[in-house]
Amino acid sequence: MIKQLSWKVGGQQGEGIDSAGEILSTALNRQGYHLYAYRHFSSRIKGGHSNTKLRMSTDPIGSIADDLDILVAFDQETIDLNAHELIKNGVILADEKFDPTLPEGITAHLLAVPFTKIAEEVGMAQMKNMVAVGASTALLGLPLAAFREVIEGRFLKKGQKVVDKNMEAIERGRDYVKELTIDDLPDFELAVSDGQKRLYMIGNDAIAFGAVAAGARLMAAYPITPSSEIMEYLIRKLPEFGGTVVQTEDELAAITMTIGANYGGVRALTASAGPGLSLMTEAIGLAGMTETPCVIVDTQRGGPSTGLPTKQEQSDVLSMLYSTHGEIPKIVIAPSSAEECFYDTIEAFNMAEKYQCPVIILTDLAVSLGKQTVDPLSYDRVQIDRGKLLPFDADLPQLGDSELFPRYELTEDGISRRTLPGTKNGIHHVTGVEHSETGRPSESAENRINMMDKRLGKLSQDIGYTNPVAVDAPHEEADLLVIGFNSTKGTIAEARERLELDGLKVNQAHVRQLMPFPTDLLAEQMKNAKKVLVVENNATGQLTSLIKMNVGMAEKIEFYGKYDGNPFYPAEITNACKELLVHGNI
Repeated sequence: MIKQLSWKVGGQQGEGIDSAGEILSTALNRQGYHLYAYRHFSSRIKGGHSNTKLRMSTDPIGSIADDLDILVAFDQETIDLNAHELIKNGVILADEKFDPTLPEGITAHLLAVPFTKIAEEVGMAQMKNMVAVGASTALLGLPLAAFREVIEGRFLKKGQKVVDKNMEAIERGRDYVKELTIDDLPDFELAVSDGQKRLYMIGNDAIAFGAVAAGARLMAAYPITPSSEIMEYLIRKLPEFGGTVVQTEDELAAITMTIGANYGGVRALTASAGPGLSLMTEAIGLAGMTETPCVIVDTQRGGPSTGLPTKQEQSDVLSMLYSTHGEIPKIVIAPSSAEECFYDTIEAFNMAEKYQCPVIILTDLAVSLGKQTVDPLSYDRVQIDRGKLLPFDADLPQLGDSELFPRYELTEDGISRRTLPGTKNGIHHVTGVEHSETGRPSESAENRINMMDKRLGKLSQDIGYTNPVAVDAPHEEADLLVIGFNSTKGTIAEARERLELDGLKVNQAHVRQLMPFPTDLLAEQMKNAKKVLVVENNATGQLTSLIKMNVGMAEKIEFYGKYDGNPFYPAEITNACKELLVHGNI
């Protein structure tokens, strides 16, 4: 028995690739295995190569695997594109229908299994993915009973007959492989898991769940990959709590509706990707100028323009920080796992109201759509902080004729009391032009300075955000400090462990708060390292530039980028670190 392995299923989009991966992983999750899945899919509804890579383990994992133990192929293209990942003695389970062949130089076991034929015999060719799941269970040593509950949950609404047919397809796929006689077939039987119940979710679902827990009751958004699952989740769930989702005509409407709802006292959010955020930038400036709370999710994808809508990239960093014209207070945080997505979303709503400014939750495609094991969430950690929002029945001083409430009153901390529309004696003026304490337009030089200082002074390095820099630093003096953000956290952690086994002293710092930048916290880690490597899924080193600008120490910093649309593998980071330490460059 083995403690972990990697499995991939691939074929043409629309062939049930996602379903096969989802059913296998859900069954494994319910048995207590730790999982990490990543989907490679095309920017179209049907057709084009698609695959799901699933890593399963008896121990916690935080990234996809470097290699592959089992490949399930529904076409030759899947073998040609993915067989190079297989270990020397790996296995390919391929549909015999397309007469599969091994590419030159590949030494894996090729097992031609009649996926389609068995599925047709069971009753429907589309069930070939269930036959493939069954064939996989034969190699993994998984009990069929683990799948019945999953199949019932997925298909029972279509009738018991559909459930039985799918289970029959799984069983026949398993039996076919079990009856094969194969020499030198490696042992892929998984060791028994701990049986603990854990969540299994994508980051987008965790963000949406966090929004519900935070008290959000409106989402205004326009669908766009890879953020749409947030909207889809809230469409199902918000009405249960008296909330709603509005699909707007475009991103400009989405952000302005979100700002309007927050002004009215409703916790609201919008979510998009790079192209949508580009359209929102002027309105984000409006939220900053009017000091209106606003939560925005940016799920990074390949750019520029339409770019690579379904591929991994981390190239929106500087855009999220600086794209709005003029200067406003803004908070940008970057969760690195599905678990962090849940808690960070709650913090985002609290910070937006506490500091009365836009808060951007910056994720990437691997965080947003990568599915992973999450320990049970602690709802005791859910706290609601609405800052200086006055209750609707607040007893405010009577206003004289032509007087207005000092909504933008100059205070020591730069944060003013905020009233809901309709609050007695709380009326004030709201405008996107520079204004006085009551909101009336003002072009006075003295007022301009006071108001700019007030707005920008609300934020300091310490805004109360949990863990601005996640640190794993066992060495007081390290050979190397590896820095990343978003989805690279688990990958870097695995690379660090490998480097430690080779006798290298490596620390890790993961940046989770991008604005205000945690300069002092990061500087503390950087000064204790001989060299610093910043790992990013972009071509220009945006986080690297941000670190050099805020922290300095440019002479010891190196950038390692990847921008081919794929996430980092642990081996890539391990090798880059060794090259830097041994040869002084990458």
